Amino acid sequence: MSRAVVAKELVIAQARSLKMPGVVRVFESLARQAREDHWGYEEFLHEVLSAEQTSRRDSAVKHRLREARFPEMKTMDTFDFAATDGAISAAQIAELARGEWIGRADNIIFAGPIGTGKTHLAIALGVEAARQRRRVLFTRAADVVRSLLEARDARELGRLQRRLYQVDLLVLDELGFVPFDRAGGELLFNLLTERYERRSVIVTTNLAFSEWVKVFGGDEKLTTALLDRLAHHATVIPTKGKSYRMRKKTLNESNDEDQVTSAALPKTGRKA
Repeated sequence: MSRAVVAKELVIAQARSLKMPGVVRVFESLARQAREDHWGYEEFLHEVLSAEQTSRRDSAVKHRLREARFPEMKTMDTFDFAATDGAISAAQIAELARGEWIGRADNIIFAGPIGTGKTHLAIALGVEAARQRRRVLFTRAADVVRSLLEARDARELGRLQRRLYQVDLLVLDELGFVPFDRAGGELLFNLLTERYERRSVIVTTNLAFSEWVKVFGGDEKLTTALLDRLAHHATVIPTKGKSYRMRKKTLNESNDEDQVTSAALPKTGRKA
């Protein structure tokens, strides 16, 4: 076995031992390029370390995305801003995607009818935050309230509250779809109060603020206090337009009708 082969295997073994997967993947190709292009030692080392940096950054982003528990991947470039009847500004969303508001512990509230893109945008902003290596968690409001109630009953509430507090961005989806009893409403209130001016929240809701009291068991005092904290440092984005799912259903039905009509038409050909 040649010295070059032995050296290559030693480098790969050492890189694996040091947990440097980026080096393992690119070492051979970079070494070949270095020989062909007559790189200096410093240039070769720089390229190897840059590859490891990129590998670690990519791994960190993938880890953040897994941790976030998004139900599906939604991105900015797949959102149809034209379908919002001008209610949502692409420039505003692009600015929010930079994540500076998270550094200020501000909030975002998407409010509007069902199917108008609230969850899509919430996930897309969460994805951008995860790509910035921020800790993100997506959960439906009813699910987090149920988890809080179960943790309270199991005497593990403090542990869950600490874990939720550590998240840089909490995405609460579908607030208003399922009403809470007083205990659940108080637990959610405490969660959001703990995050007030410390950590960011995105909320999606199909209810006007005046209707939130219905979700919190008719407790006007608690609802008012919650809105006061949540909206104090919040960007409120109303959504409108026809439901995306209804638009898609109508389009599919239209396409099906066109296909049926086309199939029913008599075929014509040129006469000989």
